[in-house]
Amino acid sequence: MKLDILALAIHPDDVELGCAGTLMMEKLRGKKVGVVDLTRGELGTRGSVETRAQEAAEAARIMELDVRENIGMADGFFRNDEAHQRLLIKYIRKYRPEIVLSNALEDRHPDHGRAGHLIKDACFLSGLRKIETADDEGKLQQHWRPKYIFHYIQDRYFEPDFVYDISEVFDRKIESIKAYSSQFHSAEYSSDEPQTYISTPEFLNSIIGRQAMFGKMIGVPYAEGFRTEKMIGINNFDSFIQKDT
Repeated sequence: MKLDILALAIHPDDVELGCAGTLMMEKLRGKKVGVVDLTRGELGTRGSVETRAQEAAEAARIMELDVRENIGMADGFFRNDEAHQRLLIKYIRKYRPEIVLSNALEDRHPDHGRAGHLIKDACFLSGLRKIETADDEGKLQQHWRPKYIFHYIQDRYFEPDFVYDISEVFDRKIESIKAYSSQFHSAEYSSDEPQTYISTPEFLNSIIGRQAMFGKMIGVPYAEGFRTEKMIGINNFDSFIQKDT
């Protein structure tokens, strides 16, 4: 299946926090969208691999993704090296996305930044003809390079290069985050596991506040922010969202 937009994330729930609204808005516009999680989040303090997989599947249902896969890299111990790049290239060539949404290039969690650079490098290398990869049936894959890589803003604040109005699907975005009841604050999740940085009510409130702040920048209720290293061009001024002055 060819995807229009592929979101890549080192942990299940990174996409939900960073760009779920954008994926859902593009889906509403008839685009094919999917997620590939690089690890199973097995080092998370709360929950289990099995629980996380169930939560990711429920979040995928809420977001109405066309596909969601997990590569199974080692949480915390993956590297931006040839072996990991080649593995990721196989998925980029499998889905041939026009746009990749990626982890931030720098963040509080070191996995995020390392994954952001791995994804960036793999997207470039995927376009080189002389790097050979094969699909699951052993057939040689065609080279493919996404046109754009946009990095969603995660824990640390960075000034976005652009923001995407997600007001129409904001409630569903929050629902997709809450699908991870083992990770985030939930009255339904019963466990004696310790509280973490992300399991407090304040953490989810901070996510809501940031989306509201990004929305305020363009005069809408909620938006998601992205950074890009590639210059963005337009051919139609109607692309702009007008903010009342």
